[in-house]
Order: sequence, then structure tokens, then C-alpha cells
Amino acid sequence: MTPVVFDLDGTLIDSLGGIARAANALLAEQGLAAVPERQVAGYVGHGEHIFIDRLIADTALDAGDRAALLARFMTHYKAASRNTPLFPGVAEALARLKARGVALGLCTNKPGGPLAAVLDGLGWQSMFGAVVAGDTLARRKPDPAPLLHVFDRLGGRGVYVGDSPIDGATAQAAGVPFVLFTQGIRTVPVQDIAHDAAFDDFADLPGILDRLAG
Repeated sequence: MTPVVFDLDGTLIDSLGGIARAANALLAEQGLAAVPERQVAGYVGHGEHIFIDRLIADTALDAGDRAALLARFMTHYKAASRNTPLFPGVAEALARLKARGVALGLCTNKPGGPLAAVLDGLGWQSMFGAVVAGDTLARRKPDPAPLLHVFDRLGGRGVYVGDSPIDGATAQAAGVPFVLFTQGIRTVPVQDIAHDAAFDDFADLPGILDRLAG
């Protein structure tokens, strides 16, 4: 059957609140005011290095302390990741796909440390046949290399499911269909993201995948 690879943050897990708490814990340590969650959403998706650069640019954090600030943010980020909730219907959808023999993969820009905390917290150590974190390879999404690496390990190309323009661009670069989850960490209109199908309820995902497999 056609493999299915998922993004993580904003696709399977509702992680924006935890990421915002981690950022604001760092700001509080520096005696600075918190930033709103909707602002943090604009920092997410390209990995921790761009995240901290955007946070520094928007606040009074000292760019000269970047390395130390990133290390402290990662400590808070990993702690916040341990209790990240799933979006409604995710567990059931993944169970249905696995019961049908679909090979599942994970391709995320989330660093390996916080990713491990999420997978451990959810009991997902064996959920996916292949996993690539943001620091697994030398390149990250939207470069297609991480996604293609996951598909190669699953035995063939299939469908990518994500929530952001980065995910859409990654799928397009990899030459695979993209299914957009519209309730994730999305900062642009749905119509501005190239996609083959879209959904807002995970109960609809298996049927969408069947139609794409055609």
C-alpha cells in the first residue's frame, strides 16, 4: 500500500502552546515580557536556529548571547514537549491506517531531543517505520531530502501530510502529493498553500488517502 508520511508539529500534535511557553520561559529568565502565541506561530517550522533568530529579532534578547539563549530555549522546549496533546482523531486515524497495513513515516524539522520527548510521552516509539528529525540530516525541509529519505526507508514514495507552506513546498519539491491539515500552525490562507487535498477532521483522512491512491 502507498506509504504515508506525516509532519509532526501542527499536524499530529497541538504543540504551539508548549512552544510558546518555552519561548516565554526564556524571555522571563531575561526579565523580558512574554510574546503572544500567535506571534510565536510565525517563528515555527524551519527549526530551532531560525526560531531563536526570529525571537531575538522581535524582542530585546541579546544577539551576542545567541548560543546560550538557544541552549536555554532547547531545555525549556524539551520539557514542554513531554506533555504535548494530539489533535482530535489522530490516534484513531493512525490506528486505522496501521490496521490496513499502511507504512507510516514521520518527517519533521523538530530537533531530535524534543522529538524523542514527544514520542516517549505518547508511547509512539514504534508507531512509525521511519523517522527523520530536523537534525537527522544536513538539510531540512523545505529541502526535499528529509522527506525522500523517509520514503526510501519505507520502501517507496507516497503521500505527505502536513499543515504549513513549508510542508507543501517540501512535498512539491519531492514530487509527491500533499494533503493539508487546516487546523494546524498555519499563518497563511489555505488557498496560498499548494495541496492536492485538505481536511480539518482526521476522521476524513483515510478516505482522502484512498481517493489519492485511486
